[in-house]
Amino acid sequence: MPDFMKWLYANYIGPQVKTASQEDYEMHLSLLENCLEPDLAVSYKKTQEFTAIHAFLLGLRTGRGLPRE
Repeated sequence: MPDFMKWLYANYIGPQVKTASQEDYEMHLSLLENCLEPDLAVSYKKTQEFTAIHAFLLGLRTGRGLPRE
């Protein structure tokens, strides 16, 4: 993955995800973050990064077709 996408995740996407409302998912996220072994916790964080980056890119690609409000 290009270095720019990793930078974008660290400086824009990641902070946006952390400040998003986790109301319906708080218990599930807490269980994952607190119950995983350290090596699995690293894999979980990298998986979150990958998924968030590709969701962002999907939004960019499909967002052009949406009408402006």
